Amino acid sequence: MTRERDSPKAEAISLVLPAFNEEECIETAIAEAAAALAGLAREYAILVVDDGSRDQTAAAVGRAIAGNGNVRLVSHGVNRGYGAALRSGFDAARYSLVAFTDADCQFHLEDLGLLLALIADQDVVCGFRMDRQDAWLRRFYSGGYNLLVRALLGLPVKDLDCALKLFRAQVLSDIRIETNGFLVNAEVLTKLSLAGCRISQVGVRHRARFGGVSTVSPLHAVPVLAALLRFWWSWVLFPPASARRDRGTTAESKEPISPADA
Repeated sequence: MTRERDSPKAEAISLVLPAFNEEECIETAIAEAAAALAGLAREYAILVVDDGSRDQTAAAVGRAIAGNGNVRLVSHGVNRGYGAALRSGFDAARYSLVAFTDADCQFHLEDLGLLLALIADQDVVCGFRMDRQDAWLRRFYSGGYNLLVRALLGLPVKDLDCALKLFRAQVLSDIRIETNGFLVNAEVLTKLSLAGCRISQVGVRHRARFGGVSTVSPLHAVPVLAALLRFWWSWVLFPPASARRDRGTTAESKEPISPADA
């Protein structure tokens, strides 16, 4: 069974690709996304958010647009951060389903079919990386961060920053995303969980980056942790009155499903 047949074709989906200095990867990322989405949805849009790149990322996206009318470029004049790039992409999305992944080609985009197979009775489906291919130090930092976030925010997600997630567009429009940096996944999922959204997760494949340079480094740890503590204080300990809305169900996490079993 092919991954495209894991679920019926979606009517339409927008895929957001945040990109910063990704000229080496971006054309491959777009081509892989287009090939996968053509088999997964009747209509699709690929929204590349160039977050103030200083290389030729925008020019590379322009070449992709010339060959595929489903590709769009959203540009930031200056680098505003990962969260800001996602926010711009979500704002530009026009279809009822919205996904995002990074532009570094570390995911097999056919695995979006696994997320689509669960979205019918969920509001959010998060991927988690099986056999993660990052360096051990990055896996170590990520594991500690995930433990801390689950302890502070109570999120039922095992791989918070896995960059393969699928949302119903309506639930994204119901929250205000304020984070500009890497805390954005924690912010979005916490706000959706507080709003009673149904959250599930599924295992996806992961591969090493083949080009470009990651912008994530240990130097980000201090500002991210500081932002996490501020967010925990204002949204978990003392949430605003508007934080909780009754959607008729509570947030949940389904049993993990591996690509081999889906």
